[in-house]
Amino acid sequence: MNLEWAIFITAFLVGLLAGSFLNVVIYRGPQMWNLIDGHDRGNLVFPRSSCPSCGAIINPLHLVPVAGFLWLRGRCGACKDPISFRYPVVELLGGLAVLVAVVLFGSTLPAGLAALFFLFLIALAAIDYETGYLPDALTLPLIMIGIAANGFELFVPFADAIIGAFVGYLVFRAIDFAFLKLRGVEGLGQGDAKLLAAIGAWLGWVALAPTVFIAAILGLVAVGIMRLKGQAVSGDMAIAFGPALAGAAAIMMIASGLISL
Repeated sequence: MNLEWAIFITAFLVGLLAGSFLNVVIYRGPQMWNLIDGHDRGNLVFPRSSCPSCGAIINPLHLVPVAGFLWLRGRCGACKDPISFRYPVVELLGGLAVLVAVVLFGSTLPAGLAALFFLFLIALAAIDYETGYLPDALTLPLIMIGIAANGFELFVPFADAIIGAFVGYLVFRAIDFAFLKLRGVEGLGQGDAKLLAAIGAWLGWVALAPTVFIAAILGLVAVGIMRLKGQAVSGDMAIAFGPALAGAAAIMMIASGLISL
């Protein structure tokens, strides 16, 4: 095995572990940040991981990313209730996030930051899908990290990052204001505006229009899948836009990396 492949395998394994931690953030974060009600799920460190159904502490061997899920055949080792497929999916996405970042940017600081960008997007997409919220605890740091990274112009010029952050936020807030005036309900949440601001901070203002366009397509595909599955879809139905926006942002970052190869 040559050094390059060793780096790729290590990146994927590190990403799997990062994905495992993301599952903790996705499950505990919304309750910890007072976005949802329910029993106390603890913080991002304590208590030890337990089954949401029966409360049994999970054997450390069963926490091995992906492998633990497969070993248990997707069921809790204690009560045999099904384990959400979200857990292995997020772990695999974490592995791919770090691997793709290293493939695109090499063993560099931009690779580490791109991996962090992808990991934030995974967490935000999953939380929005499950709760309907894009927490400030994730979107605001993502904006700041993007601006800081581009202070050294690692992805785009600093001016482009600043303009991107402001324009990204203001455009979605303007759309939401207009929708509220016309329809009497919110069309986009403030979380969506902050996520687009973060995307602008990382990828610059030039990336905003194609990101929104791709996100709209992904959103339409998601609605189409819902219809094919027999789910009722109506004009006043609230549909989380965060997952589509996160997916579009990941595509734009990958495109940026491919251009720089």
